[in-house]
Amino acid sequence: MPKPKAPARIPSRIRESVRTLNPVSFAALTLAGVVNAFGVTVFLFPVKLYDSGISGLSMLLDQVTPGWLTLPLFLLLFNLPIFLFAVKKQGFAFTAYSLWAVGVYSFVSWLIMDVLPVDVSFVSPLAGSDLLLCAIFGGAISGVGSGLTIRFGGAIDGIDVLSVVFAKRIGISIGSFVLVFNTVLYIACGIAIHSWILPLYSIVTYFVGSKTVDFVVEGINKSKCAMIVTGKPEAVSRALSESFSASGTVLRATGGYSGEEKAVIYFVTNQFGIGKLKTVVHREDPSAFISLLDVTDVFRSRS
Repeated sequence: MPKPKAPARIPSRIRESVRTLNPVSFAALTLAGVVNAFGVTVFLFPVKLYDSGISGLSMLLDQVTPGWLTLPLFLLLFNLPIFLFAVKKQGFAFTAYSLWAVGVYSFVSWLIMDVLPVDVSFVSPLAGSDLLLCAIFGGAISGVGSGLTIRFGGAIDGIDVLSVVFAKRIGISIGSFVLVFNTVLYIACGIAIHSWILPLYSIVTYFVGSKTVDFVVEGINKSKCAMIVTGKPEAVSRALSESFSASGTVLRATGGYSGEEKAVIYFVTNQFGIGKLKTVVHREDPSAFISLLDVTDVFRSRS
């Protein structure tokens, strides 16, 4: 009599990945999916404005294909393979979070469009047929959903993943990849519907949405990195510490033309402290050179 087969064991790498998943993140991603669905289906879809990325492509295909091929279905058909394709590059947690957000987005879109007593077939229930209002509020609300998804470790649109995977391979930046994709998408929309009014308003949606994503991900208290080249590093560092109650990092350097010994002070502050920083530095060293860079994240040790 053959022995029963032992149950398949889950690889340890997957078990460890599952342990890293955070229930709080899933709750936030659920909210993100609901918000994104609300912005798209209540403001954009009724007046035939187009979101960006895979979401916009799905909205276009919903219009030009048979009625049983709907927006929620296209969202799943396009996004699921993309996220599964990128699991090795982006990691298990990112893929799980993203699939969850996309699933919620698709499900809530279906609820709003086909189940709930809300008519979104011709005009927006809240903004009517005003294309500018729909473009602004649709872009802002869907941008909040996308930003929340990114902030909590996922992505709600496959174009974000495709840009990470393919942008460097073809020699362009991630932002340029998304811009090219959306430009081609909006041109295709104009050709398909024989009008350029809605695609042009969709550009407004894309702009508002991208700015909202930046705001949600980075917040109003955006950090700036100051690279200060000075010949008086001790005095400048001491003045910065006294003014900001924070210290910088001093890197020794040599002037490329003069050969003189210099120092580069690496100092991070928020955008509201830039004017104060310039005043403090030039008070100690009027000839100091300051360059500023955006900083996406700042992590401090708790010890």
